Order: sequence, then structure tokens, then C-alpha cells
Amino acid sequence: MAAAATTPTPTMRRVFQSWVWVVPILGVAALVFSWERELPVLAYIVVGAVLVGVVLSAVHHAEVVAHRVGEPYGSLVLAVAVTVIEVALIITLMLGKAGEDASTLARDTAFAAVMITINGIVGLSILVGSLRHNTPRFNSEGAGGALAVVVTLTTLTIIVPSFTVSEPGAQFTPLQLAFVAVASLVLWGAFILLQTGRHRDFFLPVGKSGQIIDEDTHMDPPSNKATWVSLGLLLVSLVAVVGLAKAMSPAIEGVVDAAGIPETFVGVIVALVVLLPEGMAATKAAARNRLQTSLNLGIGSAMASIGLTIPAIAVASIWLPTPLTLGLGPVQIVLFLLTVAVATLTIVPGRATRLQGTVHLVLFAAFLFLSATP
Repeated sequence: MAAAATTPTPTMRRVFQSWVWVVPILGVAALVFSWERELPVLAYIVVGAVLVGVVLSAVHHAEVVAHRVGEPYGSLVLAVAVTVIEVALIITLMLGKAGEDASTLARDTAFAAVMITINGIVGLSILVGSLRHNTPRFNSEGAGGALAVVVTLTTLTIIVPSFTVSEPGAQFTPLQLAFVAVASLVLWGAFILLQTGRHRDFFLPVGKSGQIIDEDTHMDPPSNKATWVSLGLLLVSLVAVVGLAKAMSPAIEGVVDAAGIPETFVGVIVALVVLLPEGMAATKAAARNRLQTSLNLGIGSAMASIGLTIPAIAVASIWLPTPLTLGLGPVQIVLFLLTVAVATLTIVPGRATRLQGTVHLVLFAAFLFLSATP
């Protein structure tokens, strides 16, 4: 009886497949209904439920695309798609805000994305993978190279501005901002060439003995038609996720104000919503003993969030009505340095343990707590 209750039947599979195809369209419909409208509490609850469903659908379609194109391209597709939508959401929210809250939104969201991915997504993936597979292995060369790029990008873009003196406050001069934007694109592009080129094997899943697993052999890859349909629905789902998050932003800001939480926490919420599909996909990969895929998603998302978001916001700042404050405060800098040290110690052995996952998750909890109560 227990086995029958937990094993999906063909009917259940067909229902789920139909559901993940319909929900993105439902999300777009909810977005049209709620966009730029003041909604009652019940409507916000319904929109939130639709948002969760669209996130689950996005994860499914991302897995279809990833299975077809293989690693590391599948992780790259989702990271870039999410980052493009993240930029659109940041710009939209900055245009709707004013003053300091708008000027720091890009910084708050970018830093939150780094902490969520490196500590939250990676930590949860390691914990799930180690609980299911004892000490899952990954390629430390690939993960280490990705972490080095993330650390460099983060330091250049949102830590250095706290120490520059050419502009008052934690801001770059236009020339400094242009240099950092170009440097970010160069670093991101160099990493992508490494990841998809000669050293692609650094980013492929590995087995218990360290052998490379080039593809999943337990099932046939989807057809080209199914892959293109899933790619389209993935993009629709991501647009719906960000649009619905924007539609719910008045309710989120109301809750933040009522709880006495700083307005900067809105950037954390934005990053949590945008990165939820990647977090779920990374956790599922870890459960299948594909921890390298989880690291590709987690660290790769942090890299894209910095390497693509900051240059895009730098260009947009020419037209945005508010200045762009990028420099972090002392507490955030300390948390980032601690994260770098812990992540380095995690990646060097090439094997994951429950303790490592727990340490990262505690750091993630500390980040959330100190963001809400600075």
C-alpha cells in the first residue's frame, strides 16, 4: 500500500504534465488582471498561490531544456534567463520608488542574490545531497573557478564603492562605473568560454569515484519540439514570476513597513522570488546525486546576477532619475568575507558533507536576520 501511495501513476503524470503547461498561461492572465491595480487581501492571496504554481512550472520546463542541451548549458540557460528578468524587475521597481530606497535597490538585490545562491542554494543542495548520498562528489576545479569569478565581481562592483573617494557616499563616478561594467562583462564572458569550451568537463557531474557523467542515461532526452515549447514556457513563466512579484510589491512593502523592517529588505525579497526556480532545480539535482549541477546553478546564478545585472543597471542609470548607490555597509562586507572563506573550504576537498551544508545555511539565516534587524 505504501509503495502504491508514493509511486506516481501514469494518470498522475499526465495530470502534472498538463498542469505545468497551463499554469504559465494562468500566470500571465493573473498578471494582466493585477498589473497596476490596488487589490483586496483575498486577491493578493490568490495571486501569491498562482505565483508559487508558476515557479514550480518554471522548474519543470528548465529541467526539460537542461536535459536536452546537457550540462553545463542547461544551468547557463536558466541563469541567464532569470538574470534578464531580474534586471527588468529592478529597473521597474527603481522607477516606481524615490530617494535612497531606489538608489540602493540594485545593490541590495545583487548582494542578496550572492548570499542566497552561495549560502542558501548551495548550502541546501549540499545538505540534501549528503543526506541522500552520504558524501557526494563534485569537480573542485570548475566550482573553484566559478567562485573566484563571483568573489572578484562582487568585490569590484559592490564593495570597492564603499572605499572610493572620488564621489560622495558609496557611489562610483561615471568613469569608474563604466570601467566596472566592462570588467564585469569581460570576466563573465571569459568564464562562459571556459565553461562551454575546452574545459567543459570541469562542470559536468561526477560519480562516487570521480568519473565524469556526461549525460543522464536513465531516460531519453526530449524531442526538439518539446524542448522549444518548454523553453518558450520557461521564459513566459519567468516573466510571470517577476510580473506577479511586482504586482504584489505593494502588499510586500506594506508587510515590511508594518513589521518595522528596513526598506532595504525589499531587495532581499526580490532576489528570493527571482531565484526560487533555480533553488528548486538545484535541490532536485542534488537529490539525484548531481551536486555539480547544483553548484553550476547556484554559483553560476550569483555570477550572472553580478556580471550581467550591474552592467545593465549601469547603462540604465543614464536614464534613471535616482543616483546609483552600490557600496555595501560594514556588516554586509563582513558577512561576504565570511562567506568567501567558508565557500573556499567547502569547494577545495571536492566532496560535500552535512556539516558544510549546515554551515552555509546558518550563514544564510544570519544574512536574512541581519537584513531584517540591522
